[in-house]
Amino acid sequence: MTALERGALVYDPGTHKVGEYQTRSGPYAMLRPVGGGREWQADPAALRPATQRERLSAGVRAANERARTADDTSRPPLPVRGCATCEELAGLREAALAVHDRSAETDANVLLRQHQRTEHRP
Repeated sequence: MTALERGALVYDPGTHKVGEYQTRSGPYAMLRPVGGGREWQADPAALRPATQRERLSAGVRAANERARTADDTSRPPLPVRGCATCEELAGLREAALAVHDRSAETDANVLLRQHQRTEHRP
């Protein structure tokens, strides 16, 4: 395969996944899942451009994952480190938990999710 540009979608036969090319690291190509996630190492000689079908499938998988995680209210949201607003809202939630005020706990979770959607999502 010829030189890859950052962001190119390629198929990695070693993992049977489509990844977004990031860079080279020693003898390896570094790929990231479509939609973001943990990078993995791949043999650059084995990579090939992803077909239209593979690109579409990877895009749908990423969209489904975003939809699942965006609306996951089964677990309380985690505050973003270093964000004063996140930490304040998480503190309100903890205070509500301490006095068993489920309504205030839910309010804090809703506000924290709204804040994270507007301030911390690309």
